Amino acid sequence: MKYRRFGRTDWQVSEIGYGMWGMAGWTASDDAQSARSLDLAVENGVNFFDTAWGYGEGHSEELLGQLVRRHPTKKLYTASKIPPKNFQWPARPEYTFDESYPTSHIMEYTEKTLKNLGVEQLDLMQFHTWDEGWSHREEWQRAVEDLKTSGKIAAMGISMNRWEPENGIEALKTGKIDAVQVIYNIFDQAPEDVLFPFCDENDIGVIARVPFDEGTLTGTITKETTFPEGDWRGTYFVPENLISSVEHADALRPLVPDTMTMAEMALRFILMNDTVGTVIPGMRKARNVLANTATSDGKGLSPELHQELRKHRWDRTPTEWSQ
Repeated sequence: MKYRRFGRTDWQVSEIGYGMWGMAGWTASDDAQSARSLDLAVENGVNFFDTAWGYGEGHSEELLGQLVRRHPTKKLYTASKIPPKNFQWPARPEYTFDESYPTSHIMEYTEKTLKNLGVEQLDLMQFHTWDEGWSHREEWQRAVEDLKTSGKIAAMGISMNRWEPENGIEALKTGKIDAVQVIYNIFDQAPEDVLFPFCDENDIGVIARVPFDEGTLTGTITKETTFPEGDWRGTYFVPENLISSVEHADALRPLVPDTMTMAEMALRFILMNDTVGTVIPGMRKARNVLANTATSDGKGLSPELHQELRKHRWDRTPTEWSQ
């Protein structure tokens, strides 16, 4: 496993981290299986784990807390997220700051996260949604300062809305935010335009999420794919999204090297960008842990393939189903 400096925190985090959304709230999630996969990830060098209260109303946080206690001699970086008070994802301009992140709510859910994890300090807390209109409100800035001063969190971040990588730039300018989490993959290359250069200049850590475009970049989703009742992906992959996503993924198939899967190629593409501190694929099963962690070998992609993949950038705008 290779490690990278995570912005001004100066943490050395595994370039393959662990996204824990699939540990709770998705169909077919199983706690015993999750625990085995999490332990295997630690054995293979993963030390950065990203969860949220919104993943099973704290259940995923509890699983992370159990993991930390099972590995007391290893430094595992814990990251979670505060849900908006109105529990609406993503943030929209019409949602006011007061109905989204009032100080009392920020404090309440930080305490809930600390309790679920069973720790005194969370390494990284994040706002799970954001709207630029809130950026200059002093309330959240004071709350962040208080949480750091009290030792309840070490760093603060923002999880950027889907397909809006520049939505939090003004908040970053306040100097109160130490990290950003943003969708970045072969299709979603827009963070390279403004966000990544800003993060480089201001020493802000970057977490790349959704490396497989919710599954299409694994090459396993087809136009006929359906999802079980209650599975979030069923509301995301509505026909207009499923068909176009599969078509874009199919266009990549001729580029996949004989020695790789599409998923491996997708992860290696992200790791070619030095601004990224860690990428957080979901890894519910052991085989996924082994395959994903194996990409952290410093080999990357050939310059020719990397340049060819850059031509597959797919700029999209938020819709009702993009969530």
